[in-house]
Amino acid sequence: MEILIKVVQFFMSLSLLVAIHEFGHFIVARIFKIRVEKFYIFFDPWFSLFKWKRGETEYGVGWLPLGGYVKIAGMIDESMDLEQMQAPVQPWEFRAKPAWQRFMVMIAGVVMNVLLAMMIYSGICYSYGTSYLAAEDVKWGYSFNEAGERLGFKDGDKVISIDEQAIEDVNDIRQMLLLTESERRIVVERAGEHVEFVIPFEELLSMRRNKEYENLYTLRVPFIVDSVAAPTAIEAGLQAGDEVIACGDRTNIDVVAMTEEILPASKGDTVALTVLRSGEQVVLNVPVNEEGKIGVIMKADMFAPRTRSYTLFEAIPAGVNMAVKTVADYWQQLKLIFQPKTKMYEELGGFISIGNIFPSEWNWLRFWSMTAFLSVMLAVLNILPIPGLDGGHALFTLWEMVTGKKPSDKFLEVMQYIGFAILLALVIYANGNDIYRLFTN
Repeated sequence: MEILIKVVQFFMSLSLLVAIHEFGHFIVARIFKIRVEKFYIFFDPWFSLFKWKRGETEYGVGWLPLGGYVKIAGMIDESMDLEQMQAPVQPWEFRAKPAWQRFMVMIAGVVMNVLLAMMIYSGICYSYGTSYLAAEDVKWGYSFNEAGERLGFKDGDKVISIDEQAIEDVNDIRQMLLLTESERRIVVERAGEHVEFVIPFEELLSMRRNKEYENLYTLRVPFIVDSVAAPTAIEAGLQAGDEVIACGDRTNIDVVAMTEEILPASKGDTVALTVLRSGEQVVLNVPVNEEGKIGVIMKADMFAPRTRSYTLFEAIPAGVNMAVKTVADYWQQLKLIFQPKTKMYEELGGFISIGNIFPSEWNWLRFWSMTAFLSVMLAVLNILPIPGLDGGHALFTLWEMVTGKKPSDKFLEVMQYIGFAILLALVIYANGNDIYRLFTN
């Protein structure tokens, strides 16, 4: 059932995105009085699932869920209808229109996807608000894995800024360390003082290559007593509200250090705990039972995400900003993928990876968030200057607008075949990665 829910969400989202994208091409073509012969969701080689005709356009749903298309009269596109291109030019054909109109038709799908993302993000802001874990609420800093320590961080550090950009959301730290092509200048608060250091790009690249960014940092949770249960703990003097800050000579204590290291190593013994109580430090000798526990209940729910609510007029610019930031972040990620030294190409995924970003339980907030992200992804990928994609068509048309020289139909035909080969290779590689991970993970 969980897989079915993922599949349904995936195809609902993909169908919407393809329909909106192709509608962009369709509506602008019709505005310029260009005939649109087909409007298809998904591809229909050999046959379609169903179709109908209205006016000059055949509408349908194909069986191959790799996208969709509109067949515009007088254009060398996915249909490769070369016979039509050899006939005399008709006034209602794509090739009969000025270059600027053809350029507008080509980029209309990308523009529609970006506008859709803006609308969805605006709707999310208005309906749900935005939730985030504020960096200023992380009072006890972070704990870092080995990779984080090699980068220069130390347990307890509070990350203040990266390249002079203040950290507001906890998740921004990982994002800024991963999506970079240069060194990063870090400012942290350490033991009450601001410490600055530089992380060389080579170190960030090594972390990226070795996939050490997973659990790069976690929130440090202090060991604060919520209530005292065991008589031995009461006799030792522990009280509700005590915060353990040291054990013997060891300082910088948190929940992980206490529960996974100190107490298990002291079973049946006594530990000297320094606790912070009403601003004063108190040293207590506390017995540890044979299970590695001291008989207290720790305080939970130390961190609560903040939620910002928006009025309708606040939600629109907030949604636009979210879409713009998502475009910038995805573009940066795409640039890194095409740099072999980052090895980010190993993380490329196909339909399985895309489907897995949807939750196994129906959640409208998650569905719309993922749909907005995929709309941005579709827009960015389509604007790439690869023959066969909108960006490739737009590039050739832009060349014509600048130089006044129109590429020949033969050249466009050859470029279309080259584009098909490139896109097919990318699809095979990305989905091959998915299959490989299924058998190796």
